[in-house]
Amino acid sequence: MPPSLTEWLPTDHLVWTVLGAVEQMDLSRFNAAYRMGGAGRPPFDPQVLVALLLYAYSRGNRSSRGIERSCWEDVAFKVITGMRTPDHSTIAEFRRRHEADIAELFDDVLGLCREAGLVSVGVIVIDGTKIKANASMDQNRSYRGLVIEILREAEETDRLEDELYGDLRGDELPEQLRTPEGRKQALEDAKRRLAERKDRQTDDEPEPEKFQMDLESAVLDRPALRRGGRREWFRVARQELEARRERQAQPIARDRDDRLLAALDRFEENHRVELAANDAYEHWRATSRDTKGRVMKGNSKPFTAPLEPEGTINLSDPDSRVMRTKGTPSRQAYNAQAAVNEHQVIVAAQITVDAGDFGHLEPVLNSALEHLHRHGVTEPPGAVLADAGYWHTRQIEQACERGLDVLVSPDGGLRDGNRPGWENGLYEVMRQRLKTETGHELYKLRKSTIEPVYGQIKHNRRIDTFMRRGRAAAQSEWRLITATHNLLKLHNHSIANTT
Repeated sequence: MPPSLTEWLPTDHLVWTVLGAVEQMDLSRFNAAYRMGGAGRPPFDPQVLVALLLYAYSRGNRSSRGIERSCWEDVAFKVITGMRTPDHSTIAEFRRRHEADIAELFDDVLGLCREAGLVSVGVIVIDGTKIKANASMDQNRSYRGLVIEILREAEETDRLEDELYGDLRGDELPEQLRTPEGRKQALEDAKRRLAERKDRQTDDEPEPEKFQMDLESAVLDRPALRRGGRREWFRVARQELEARRERQAQPIARDRDDRLLAALDRFEENHRVELAANDAYEHWRATSRDTKGRVMKGNSKPFTAPLEPEGTINLSDPDSRVMRTKGTPSRQAYNAQAAVNEHQVIVAAQITVDAGDFGHLEPVLNSALEHLHRHGVTEPPGAVLADAGYWHTRQIEQACERGLDVLVSPDGGLRDGNRPGWENGLYEVMRQRLKTETGHELYKLRKSTIEPVYGQIKHNRRIDTFMRRGRAAAQSEWRLITATHNLLKLHNHSIANTT
């Protein structure tokens, strides 16, 4: 008789929980990407590859080559694949092709946790952690450095280096690029030469979408624009631009030339957005009236727009940012957000490109409530806890108006005393609430609830770096990571009940 795979592992092994969970999931969305009757070898069953990814990530094995090796050597992996060994390129391509579908596995696993009684809403704790991007800080480029590198790539000879540098230091902008007309012509020539080398045409490529700011809706929807000054208009414009990029979710190109040109387009788009926001602000001041009906023109300080884009962009992963956590050096990273209940089950998982947590209380909380409502949990949470980095007066007030009990400390641990200007109103009300015995004991649950979750993910499972590049890929991977965390919670819960 042939050997039975079910006899190779004990009945309480994690692999049986993974396979049982996959059997209960509706994975029909994965089948839509496969052609029926196509040429070539038959594809692996998506159910097998989903189970393979879930189990591998649960064990901290995220490399496609590492997963392939385990399919040769590890008994549990052999049980999942039925003694077959998918190639590492098959695993990587499946993960890339079904990026959005894999992200939905988080919701599927959360539904299974709900059926097991692990998704309650007594307390929801929100926090973020920095996870390193698959990119080096050495790949950060300024606009000038990027222009020089594009021209180098286009020429492919040392002759350009002599023309660019001469007797200068080497970091100055070349003479022909110091005027807008010369810069535009030189870059167009460089793009054309790169396109010819790659045997493709760029004439049919659509023009980048121009950023436009709706003055009336912007001022009405964001009252802070009336009192925040020019800097607030810049901040709102950048937020809208980042939100559009998040919705578009463009993948990161594999070819370096493509990444160079994409980074250049991003630089120029950032510059256009800043100029458009400044024009919108100037127009608003010239046409609006203050509370007394007086013309606002002339009250603003003079502003000179930069001649070229500012900042840096990473060529390996343009969506990532340089971030720093207390006690650690700066690194290219993403800010991974999560909401956790008292059972340490993650009920929401998101990726942001902002180093700080300011402004992300409401989005993460709304995401958590949507997930809970989708699985039949309609009662509001007993309390919502977050650290001082999430303090956002408007978002806290709106959450309280919805009947939610929100506890966020207005004072960070690194500051002695209160923040300047944060003495009265909601700030003092929150301080007094946290000084009560009930509020103090409740707020103590924040660290003991969510910090072990990040410790389990980043230390025990050694997941402190994303394997893929781009915001959409990082979002998909983060939701898969958090889904496997919940799967481990479900496994331990089922073992405890069986025992």
